[in-house]
Amino acid sequence: MIQRIQSIFLLLSGLGFAGQFVTDLATSTSPIPNLMADNVYEVQDSPILLGITILGIVVSIAAIFLFRNRPLQQKLSIFSLILGIFLPLVAFLLIYNERTVKPDWAAIHDQAGLYLMAIPVICGFLAYRYIGKDDKLVKSMDRLR
Repeated sequence: MIQRIQSIFLLLSGLGFAGQFVTDLATSTSPIPNLMADNVYEVQDSPILLGITILGIVVSIAAIFLFRNRPLQQKLSIFSLILGIFLPLVAFLLIYNERTVKPDWAAIHDQAGLYLMAIPVICGFLAYRYIGKDDKLVKSMDRLR
């Protein structure tokens, strides 16, 4: 249901993905041509990161309203967790790929958005765990009837 703890974790996961739009992932002291032309690396700089982030928001929020279908809600929370893991990996690979364009690797400084990516992973895992507990509780109550 909406008032269950897993709904709160799924909402926090969605907010963690949405928080990527207001925070920077990294900054650079000198411009890097493709990703950091403005010295700031954001989710909007790459269509791949933008797609993963929007998909993560949609999946996390949609899973909240599937409280009557717990197996599907559990699958969507796993998918949200996987998206939360892929987001920093893809961001790192894109920055690493830019290293070949500008070898001054020390000029890139990480920002709060890079650490904000941990929230969807943690909340996605906790939502999955609590959906499983809720499913087990409902099944045990069905046996008693």
